[in-house]
Amino acid sequence: MGIIRLPSIISSVKQLQRLHSVVTRKQILHVPKGHFAVYVGETEKKRYVVPIAYLNHPSFQDLLQKAEEEFGFQHPMGALTIPCNEDAFFHVTSRLINTL
Repeated sequence: MGIIRLPSIISSVKQLQRLHSVVTRKQILHVPKGHFAVYVGETEKKRYVVPIAYLNHPSFQDLLQKAEEEFGFQHPMGALTIPCNEDAFFHVTSRLINTL
């Protein structure tokens, strides 16, 4: 098992939170080239924009499988909805940022 670098994880979470706050503040629905939008949360859904490269990683594919099991192709938010809490999403994506 590899070494987890806490400062890089914290930095990754801050980057995701910054992206979320920009989207929320400006109500931007545009998704930059090479990225896609997901809604994350168990009850209250928040929108995040993540790199397409995440789709290749097994840990992100596990999240997608859970989304498929829960929603199939009918996502209530009109975009990909991942039914996990934000902490779990941050945990997975912070590990992926370090591998890109």
